[in-house]
Amino acid sequence: MGINKDQIKGRTQEAKGKVKEVVGKALGNKSMEVKGNVQKNMGAVRASVGDAKESVSKALKRS
Repeated sequence: MGINKDQIKGRTQEAKGKVKEVVGKALGNKSMEVKGNVQKNMGAVRASVGDAKESVSKALKRS
């Protein structure tokens, strides 16, 4: 299984967002918590795009 840059960057962004969200919640900083949640979700979307690209690439190689 190959890994593309969208998968890597998306999952990295997702992890950073989760950390920011948890820290914001622990500190009672709603703004940081929300920004972390948004970053986490944007990372998840980017990782999903990378997953889709990988699936298409594999399908094309098989045909």
